Amino acid sequence: MCGIFAIIASSLTEADLRRELISCSSKLRHRGPDWSGYKVIEADPNMGIALAHGIAHERLAIMDPESGSQPLVSHDGAIIVAANGEIYNYKELYESLEQPYKPKTGSDCEVIIPLYQQHGATIDMPSRMRGMFSFILYDRHNDSFLVVRDHIGITPLYIGWSNNGSIYVASELKSLIGECNKFQQFPPGHIFCTKGPMANTFQRWYKPNWAPDMTPGVPLPTEKFQADTLRQAFEKSVIRRMMSDVPWGVLLSGGLDSSLVAAICARHIGRRSTSFPKLHSFTIGLDGSPDLKAAKTVAEFLGTIHHAYTYTLQEGSDAIHDVIRAIETYDVTTIRASTPMYLMARKIKAMGIKMVLSGEGADEVFGGYLYFYKAPNAQEFMDETIDKLSRLHMYDCLRCNKAMSAWGVEPRVPFLDVDFLNVAMNLDPTEKMIRKGPEISKENTRIEKWVIRKAFDTPEDPYLPESVLWRQKEQFSDGVGYGWVDHLKDIAEREISDQMFSTAKNRFPHNTPTTKEGYRYRMIFEEMFPGEAAEKTVPGGKSIACSTERAMNWDASFSLRADPSGRAAGVHDSAYDVSFEADSKVVEPPIKKAKA
Repeated sequence: MCGIFAIIASSLTEADLRRELISCSSKLRHRGPDWSGYKVIEADPNMGIALAHGIAHERLAIMDPESGSQPLVSHDGAIIVAANGEIYNYKELYESLEQPYKPKTGSDCEVIIPLYQQHGATIDMPSRMRGMFSFILYDRHNDSFLVVRDHIGITPLYIGWSNNGSIYVASELKSLIGECNKFQQFPPGHIFCTKGPMANTFQRWYKPNWAPDMTPGVPLPTEKFQADTLRQAFEKSVIRRMMSDVPWGVLLSGGLDSSLVAAICARHIGRRSTSFPKLHSFTIGLDGSPDLKAAKTVAEFLGTIHHAYTYTLQEGSDAIHDVIRAIETYDVTTIRASTPMYLMARKIKAMGIKMVLSGEGADEVFGGYLYFYKAPNAQEFMDETIDKLSRLHMYDCLRCNKAMSAWGVEPRVPFLDVDFLNVAMNLDPTEKMIRKGPEISKENTRIEKWVIRKAFDTPEDPYLPESVLWRQKEQFSDGVGYGWVDHLKDIAEREISDQMFSTAKNRFPHNTPTTKEGYRYRMIFEEMFPGEAAEKTVPGGKSIACSTERAMNWDASFSLRADPSGRAAGVHDSAYDVSFEADSKVVEPPIKKAKA
């Protein structure tokens, strides 16, 4: 991961703009500690450049560490690009160009320049790219900017507007605080141009046939499950993400999703060469946690060089302020899950690893969260998966990217590959729905994510131990150890008094926290990211086991059990008991009767 930043249409002098550019971009240096690059385009009315611009890049060198520094510049010097992410099909894109292009570097992101030269600032351009990316492109020919964010929002991106009319674009929110009065998340799957018929508007470029606008209510897909098709599509996605010129590994929680990623990586490495370096795998949890035990089983089965890290409740709670600063949210489940990931990323970076593959996205694609047990019909199931995918940039993608990038480690997520999504999301949702209960026969029983489990259920040549392939879903904040979530709740109970919590609606009228834990995180967030614009970059609403608000209507018990832990849904083997209620309660002191 890298950090990208730009100031568009600035009235500052060249010297002042450079200082401002460096000051703001330096707040992203954790994302790209390997090198910094800055370009200032001075105002030149004679050349049609009315105001000055600045483009900055903080580099994490993954591809071509020697010569791939950014911003990238075209051969004629007219096009400048600052990009974050990876374009996995860059070699194929070079081959498809109408006019041959000789790259100046080995960076995969340089292909953006000839793609733009061929297609211009159109929605057709990014639709040809396969990967995770956000980029800022300047064209001196017409003094225009093109800003693009990938299909799901795997890479973070924000846009803001200052009082003097300048536009700011940044990988993270922290570069905009104090500079812009209005800012927001740059919508995933969109482009933004400063010139042309659609100038200064967001245009959607990602329009998958299964949900062209990424909104629910679409006709249900009808493709039937074929194990070979799904398996091969996912294997291709994983192998595509093994592209790297630096040491890399895999995150291995021991759950289904990360274990499948690790299994495919291990197989592919083994097929390359017996002398090829072994795969490194990483996991973290409290001592004795479910994830540590399961990950060890998988690592031994796959033969990886496994690194298991433990953390204490105290170490986790000590990091909360740093975690919120890094991930820029007050969402409860995101903070719970980001903390162990943040701690693990630091350990990974200390080993010299710069890139890891991870399992994010599978639960959204396949309905893997435990509350999906309650989905009433195929349409509701499909609509919920679409909504979940459309919000990933505010939840799991944000968590994974920012928690790892805080220490200069790049996470890659094969379950969110464009081509794999086209296969998996075009499946008939009845194939994905959970079938379980006394009235369902054993052969017809299907647990969560049955289709992807079945696709890799190959007993003659197993990818994983059967105990892992069919292991129940654990949300990361639960799997690292159930005591972690309970510990965070206890801290909030001690720090947030009933008096403080009783003012929540007045103190935080937008996204009012309903628990003391949520109230505590909101206070910390506000210290670092003050103002209405900042608080509105974070989503809100009731949720159970990471659901959207729609799913709260699937079961009457959900209204009182609205906690993001998977144990709240009532179907987990270690579920909270029936008396559990999520919202914090304020106990009113008894009213003393006046003496007669």
